[in-house]
Amino acid sequence: MTLFEDLQWRGLIKDVAGEDLADKLNGEPITFYWGTDPTADSLHLGHYSSLVTAKRLAKAGHHPILLCGGATGLIGDPRPTAEREIISKEQLAKNLEGIQAQVSRIFDGKAEVVNNYDWFRGYEVTDFLRDVGKYININYMLDKDIIRRRLDTGITFAEFTYTLIQGYDFLWLYENKGCILQAQGSDQWGNITTGLELIKKRTGQDAYAFTMPLVLDKYGNKFGKSEGNALWLDRNKTSSYELYQYLINVDDEMVISYLKIFTFLSREEIERLEKSNQEMPHLREAHKALAREIITDLHGEDAYLEAVKISESLFQGDIASLSEKQIEDAFRGLEPFYIQKDISIVDLLVDFGICSSKREARDFISNGSISLNGIKIEDSTFFVTKNDCIGQKYAVIRRGKKKYYIGVYAD
Repeated sequence: MTLFEDLQWRGLIKDVAGEDLADKLNGEPITFYWGTDPTADSLHLGHYSSLVTAKRLAKAGHHPILLCGGATGLIGDPRPTAEREIISKEQLAKNLEGIQAQVSRIFDGKAEVVNNYDWFRGYEVTDFLRDVGKYININYMLDKDIIRRRLDTGITFAEFTYTLIQGYDFLWLYENKGCILQAQGSDQWGNITTGLELIKKRTGQDAYAFTMPLVLDKYGNKFGKSEGNALWLDRNKTSSYELYQYLINVDDEMVISYLKIFTFLSREEIERLEKSNQEMPHLREAHKALAREIITDLHGEDAYLEAVKISESLFQGDIASLSEKQIEDAFRGLEPFYIQKDISIVDLLVDFGICSSKREARDFISNGSISLNGIKIEDSTFFVTKNDCIGQKYAVIRRGKKKYYIGVYAD
């Protein structure tokens, strides 16, 4: 397949600007850009879907420019329902540093990373309005979907002009970097077309663009959302193990689509995994491949292997083989309880809400349903001491097959 045909097969083409876009993508190297505003100090898994597409173009020989919006981030892209909270300049600078490091790492340092504040800094408002604003009709801006939807509830002038500012980014990159293509998620189509309009009116030339569909789960929720929280690309915010657990448990009916979008596996390999998913779903080959490819690309092979080790150790009840760091990663989402002194197992189970009464605690123990750090507790008179904790710190209680609790021995 050609590059454009591969993008279509993977479901990565939604909106297109430029009749000969396919020829451009399949031909000689071109310069393209993808951008994001630094609303947090890390990107999340939703961003990664379009970053992977940008990386796919780079692998085909095209030159990527990754734009971090130090200027646009000061305003904030209009949301469908309400204005974004203004970020302080200090926080914005911290966010920029984190995101720039992330995108550079994902592209192995081979992408050009730019900040649009560099060309907006010192640009006089009156000059901007004369140089740029005169090219865009107010009716054209009012017809933008996101602006039209906000007119009834109210939209600030700052938000209203956001599309003009982002459109200028494309024009600036076109004139100064030879960038002729923008590739973004489909929610940015309105801003992209403003850039195309500016380039056409100011230079008389046509530029190109395409958008990728937003990646959703089978319920229509954004991919990468876990109980309302984003799954971050930063390992310190979302561990490789947390990513692994999310990816290994995605819906069976969606996993092949995700393999096409998020991985660089060939069509032949994905079709083989699709057949395995249909005929032997219990092996979860497709899910494992999805987790392997994403985590390895983001965090490296060692991080992926560590995530697998944690998962297998928990499944087998081999908690004692985990390091303190691995335990912290595995149980990051659990609220820990704190052990102040040596305590009987029955009192521990009751005091920390693991069992509702001492009688229930003794029943669970007699039934072999309580384990401490992977070791089944069979004696109701057992005392939990510091020496029973991993690293003299962590006490992992399992009740039944899947219910875990994490205790911290605090001197």
